[in-house]
Amino acid sequence: MSKDAFWALIQEAKTACGQDLNAMEDYLREQLVSMGPAAAKNFHDILQTYEDLADQYGLWDAVSVIKEYGCSDDGFIDFRAWLIAQGKEVYMNALRDPDTLADIEPYGDCCFECLSYVGDYAYEQLTGRSAYDEMEPDRIEKMRDELKKDIVYKDGIQYPREPKDLPRFLPRLCEKYGGPERFLAAPSTWNYDLHEIRRLLDEGNTIPFIARYRKELHGAMDDLSLIHISEPTRQE
Repeated sequence: MSKDAFWALIQEAKTACGQDLNAMEDYLREQLVSMGPAAAKNFHDILQTYEDLADQYGLWDAVSVIKEYGCSDDGFIDFRAWLIAQGKEVYMNALRDPDTLADIEPYGDCCFECLSYVGDYAYEQLTGRSAYDEMEPDRIEKMRDELKKDIVYKDGIQYPREPKDLPRFLPRLCEKYGGPERFLAAPSTWNYDLHEIRRLLDEGNTIPFIARYRKELHGAMDDLSLIHISEPTRQE
């Protein structure tokens, strides 16, 4: 399955199912099973790669504005799947400028967890094996390089921001969801040193690396601990 075939199938499913995410999951699974194991595995790998390419702090800030009560790390994964389900144009526009999400109607809590697994479900149904177990790092890296060629990232999308800085980065979203006053008065939603995070990102470290290996910067707190410490915070 090519990237064009991937997006065509996503659009086909969205056209058929609209905002019914359960129906879209079933539709995609049925189509992938009918297309065979190679297509199911390729769909899975492409989707996982697009989710990874959308793992940007500026986009996380955007969905936190939309949700109003914040967005946890798991919630951000589910949002990226939901974003992919909106189609290629919406996905690419959101990375070019997350503020374009002001034009998109939120539904389903902007989460589509099952989309992340639908290719794996179809592949396992066909083969009895997990697509996750057969992901080849070298192949995925080449796929990432290829898919990234189509993406134009907004300058600064890789950085997190304090609430007071969000109206400048996301003016339309902030106006739509609470107005600038909401963000001027809000406490920080990030529970770590933003300057240090910026330095690590500038040095080429990835978000998963920082989350896993630099926990001293954010205290390695669990979701419940963060909820008790700050409100609003990046929790669901």
